[in-house]
Amino acid sequence: MPNSDNNRQAPQRGADRLARGLDQSAVKVVFSLSGNQIMPLYDAFLEFSTRVVHVRHEAAAVFMAEAYARVSGEVGIALVTAAPGFGNALGALYSASMSEVPLVLLSGDSPVSLDGQGAFQQFDQVAAASPFVKASVRMSPGDDPERIIVDAMAYAKDGVPGPVHIALPVDLLESGFNPVSQAQGTGNIFTETLSREPAPDQTEKIAIVLENAERPIVLVGPHLFRGRHSELRTALASAQNLPLIVLDSPRGLNDPAQGALRELLYAADCVFYLGKPVDFTSGFGASDVITAGTIIAVSDYRSVLAHAEAVFGENLVVAEQINAMETARALSRYKPRSFTNPDWLAKRDHWRSVADEALRHRELTDTSEQAIYSKDIIEAVTASVSEVGQSILVCDGGEFGQWAQAFGRADIRLTNGPAGAIGASLPYAIGAKIAQPDSRVIAIMGDGTVGFHLAELETAAREQLGITVLVGNDSRWNAEHLIQQQKYGPDRTFACELTADTRYDLAATGLAGEGCFVEDLSQLHGALSQGVKNSRPVCVNVKMPGMPAPRYTRFDI
Repeated sequence: MPNSDNNRQAPQRGADRLARGLDQSAVKVVFSLSGNQIMPLYDAFLEFSTRVVHVRHEAAAVFMAEAYARVSGEVGIALVTAAPGFGNALGALYSASMSEVPLVLLSGDSPVSLDGQGAFQQFDQVAAASPFVKASVRMSPGDDPERIIVDAMAYAKDGVPGPVHIALPVDLLESGFNPVSQAQGTGNIFTETLSREPAPDQTEKIAIVLENAERPIVLVGPHLFRGRHSELRTALASAQNLPLIVLDSPRGLNDPAQGALRELLYAADCVFYLGKPVDFTSGFGASDVITAGTIIAVSDYRSVLAHAEAVFGENLVVAEQINAMETARALSRYKPRSFTNPDWLAKRDHWRSVADEALRHRELTDTSEQAIYSKDIIEAVTASVSEVGQSILVCDGGEFGQWAQAFGRADIRLTNGPAGAIGASLPYAIGAKIAQPDSRVIAIMGDGTVGFHLAELETAAREQLGITVLVGNDSRWNAEHLIQQQKYGPDRTFACELTADTRYDLAATGLAGEGCFVEDLSQLHGALSQGVKNSRPVCVNVKMPGMPAPRYTRFDI
């Protein structure tokens, strides 16, 4: 709680200035795990209204900040300590980067005054973080921490959103800072992205190419229509009268949430990469995947356009280095001249209906009792969330996670994103619940996945967050087991088994939550209902057979 009777007088500590910057930026919550080098910040937070959610692992702090940002539309803030703590956060930082999520990772650091002297936990954090972030900087003497955090948050949102990292030497957090004498002339230490809006002729050029196509498709990356921008997706698809697909799955063309994606891409005669690199999610643009003779690419980054040129050659008819979000807005306001042509409209309407049907395609190749059991579990979850108001479904990776992504429905869905990391769903659920406290939040994961951050159930209990965690328990790392089985043979499966009688529901009760053990589908509805009005986390441990991710029959276009 803020301590208004103990306000500190100038010169303020660096920690006070940074905490003030967060407060002045209306940051409501910081996800953190404490440590020596960030204790000055913890002390400074007492003077402000910022909520600190104290977690059990540094990676979980970043995952929570990511989910919070994805649901709220605000910049997520994670705070961890130096070297080992910072190192624990890096994997989660990669996931946020691949999902194009704006967040700022603050990390404590060894004293700048002891640089080169073998200080405790001295480590080149900037070099380590740089591959995972839009920018990584270390605060220097004379830098204004308040200005740095404000600029970092702006930069995280600018252009293509993504994480930013700031290393905070502990002596600069502890020492006095005079904003008048020390901050004069301090500029933005982050390189600014030129988020250029398209000129009218650029918008028209793109729109005309799309208009002249018979079967155009727009492919976009993870950030473009997330959260507060979701209405733009409908507006753009309606304005240009074409299908629009968000590619954000580590399964690429085999994403079970996208139905007959492969067949649909193969049938398109024009593909528009809008803020989306040509990568594995669209089969690397290979000619046996994308047969379209007309390609459009728009990106903030010249390197993305250069790669598209290398892949598609003369078929790349438009390549513009402009901001994808602004391009989407401009195109959503541009009405094709052919809208007055009934024949054009009829053909486009038919193509959109074909695309919608293809993406909804869910006819399973395996209709065995075991496969249907996996589907029934997810459909029971969908039925449960439909009984309440706003709902958020969090789907982890792995084989069981793919069933959730294929058949789960909710107002908001969070998945593990292009990075393909597993284990984030429990922290995601916490971050999502804090972003939307009145929403029903259910996280679905396998029994391998839950082990990554099981202790965060205690965090949820301490924060009084009534999330539901459903664990599909098939007693193995199923994705890896299937890889061994398919690539090396059924007699070469090993080291993927998990203990069959593990009771994750009982572990939840030991972590101050609640638990339910489900051995039959008839018990599932009651178990899920337990979490509806609960202020503590509920873990539903469902015994189930291990099944591959869903595979669908051929869809003819």
